[in-house]
Amino acid sequence: MAEEKKKREKIPRHEMPEQDPGVRRYNFDEVPLGYTPEMARSEAQRCLQCKKPLCVMGCPVEIDISAFIGLIAQGDFLAAARKLKEKNALPAICGRVCPQEDQCEIKCVLSKKEEPVAVGRLERFVADFERESGKVSIPPKAASTGKRVAVVGSGPAGLTVAGDLILLGHDVWVFEALHQPGGVLVYGIPEFRLPKAIVQAEVDYLKQLGVRVEVDCVVGKSINVDELLEEEGFNAVFLGLGAGLPVFMNIPGENLCGIYSANEYLTRSNLMKAYLFPEYDTPIAKGKRVCVLGAGNVAMDSARTALRMGAEEVKIVYRRSRKEMPARIEEIHHGEEEGVKFELLTAPIRYLGTDTGWVKGMECIRMELGEPDDSGRRRPVPIKGSEFIIDTDMVVVAIGTGANPLVPQSTEGLETNKWGYIIADEETGLTSKKGVYAGGDIVTGAATVILAMGAGRKAARAMHQYLMNG
Repeated sequence: MAEEKKKREKIPRHEMPEQDPGVRRYNFDEVPLGYTPEMARSEAQRCLQCKKPLCVMGCPVEIDISAFIGLIAQGDFLAAARKLKEKNALPAICGRVCPQEDQCEIKCVLSKKEEPVAVGRLERFVADFERESGKVSIPPKAASTGKRVAVVGSGPAGLTVAGDLILLGHDVWVFEALHQPGGVLVYGIPEFRLPKAIVQAEVDYLKQLGVRVEVDCVVGKSINVDELLEEEGFNAVFLGLGAGLPVFMNIPGENLCGIYSANEYLTRSNLMKAYLFPEYDTPIAKGKRVCVLGAGNVAMDSARTALRMGAEEVKIVYRRSRKEMPARIEEIHHGEEEGVKFELLTAPIRYLGTDTGWVKGMECIRMELGEPDDSGRRRPVPIKGSEFIIDTDMVVVAIGTGANPLVPQSTEGLETNKWGYIIADEETGLTSKKGVYAGGDIVTGAATVILAMGAGRKAARAMHQYLMNG
């Protein structure tokens, strides 16, 4: 056994093939190309199959990681996909956008001496293999309970709740405000990071399970939560609204043309397909010298989109240092390879405009890092007299999002905190209103896809109990 363990530890971690940076910065095709079956089996054989796998503890949706990886190592890819789907209805999405490096992989025992097993890449591989094989398996469903559940929002939290509750025998309806299901997965994450066909395939899988999806339905306007419960006959409601309210800096000149919120810029490009001009004639500014404010994944997505839309120069403008950048290391690395530049320890203080009302520049001030703030990161402090101008003809503001007030304001008895986020129990998702649960960004503020899915999993469990005992 010890000899077998040493042998496994000597297998190097397999990097995933990628498009060349010089080619991909001019297209919207997916950047990583995925493992071959041979690469997947070899990577899976690195897993030590620990008796108490710590990686599972790091997974918000509780996937049996060592089990599905063990099946890959044996070459039984379809069985590995079935094992994954016992806990995760969206594996092809998670394999692409989940920050595994901070969750399951960081707990891998190999990471103490070597690189951890590439859990996310293996998850992506088996999900893609199953889909491309045309042999997508449908798990058994419990007998009908006669209970009806409304899920408001079709982002990662809502889709997870729908996938869990449909298997438990409940009748599940998903209500989506936009014209395509997927929430942030389709309007926020660009094609080169998460192809829309992948999201559609995962939604189609849920439909095959029996989930019904209603698009173009704005809950809070077309219908409200009380009407869903009292008039439409739903026994419980889950609110997975996301946090899509744009946030700006409120500095002089912010109303100039050419200044976008990241929400609008990415929605126009992704969901409304501006990147496919002239097939889709969605209006969108195409700057030559673009500045993106912020340094999270949304900022990186905006910067890399601007490059592909024809910008000659794209700068990330961030008030802290590289060490504090919240984006995934992989996304920063990909952006850097493609030519994104970084203007760090820099904060905008006003915009400059042309006579016709378009942005032409941004006055900034240099910053230095002081003591840590509430986020645990060192607080940026302006350096007096360090003001300077950056020439720019387009700005994307990606400094965070707020809670959309539509549903909370139209729902009696639903408590929110001072920032407008719905107050819900961390373990159950239960809100202040009977039969109404919530999870994901509308509760926590903007976070990751997998954390929203984890909240959905907990809420689904609690909702099932409520429905069966109510």
